[in-house]
Amino acid sequence: MKILLAEDTRDLNRAVTALLDHEGYEVDSAFDGEEAMDYILKSDYDGVVLDIMMPKKDGLEVLTEMRSRHILTPVMLLTAKTEIDDRVAGLDAGADDYLPKPFAMKELLARIRSMTRRSKEYGASELTFEDITLNPKDFVLSARNTVILTAKEYELMDVLLANKDTELSTEYLLSHIWRNEENAHADTVWLYITYLKGKLKSVGSKVGITGAKGESFRLSI
Repeated sequence: MKILLAEDTRDLNRAVTALLDHEGYEVDSAFDGEEAMDYILKSDYDGVVLDIMMPKKDGLEVLTEMRSRHILTPVMLLTAKTEIDDRVAGLDAGADDYLPKPFAMKELLARIRSMTRRSKEYGASELTFEDITLNPKDFVLSARNTVILTAKEYELMDVLLANKDTELSTEYLLSHIWRNEENAHADTVWLYITYLKGKLKSVGSKVGITGAKGESFRLSI
């Protein structure tokens, strides 16, 4: 597994790099956003870890440029606990996960394992329901138009499609998609349901998602 770590605090960068090396990852380290973007354009990564607050280009700028170039590599943002607006902006820009600072190294490793595992475990076949098609090769959701999903959005849509005749509880989605991550809760599920509702509208699909915040969800027409 090849990881890019972009973190401008040098002691933290060195410590995380050493930890990932010890765990068997191949790691490239960047200390500002421009350097991170250079690495991303030159190499293929299984996952990218971006600190939001970096010089030259911040993590959100790097993430936005990645997604504008249709680079779908899973991205985890490192954020300060007070940067709530940045976390929301990061998810809106296409981040797959975020981890507030300070964090435990054990949790960082678990998040990276989860993020990179999801990127490798998607099925090889397209999934369809009514007028929508979900392509696992490029994370594209299509109907009359097409849109690229983030890895987390893809996984949520994949689970909804695989269980299209079943209502899935918020607790089920938390355990199967977020795997009961410490910072994931009912609001997290609802946020991503809201994202998917918007994506379904943007592709001109007649398919919707029924269910209220904190309750159960299913695809509907």
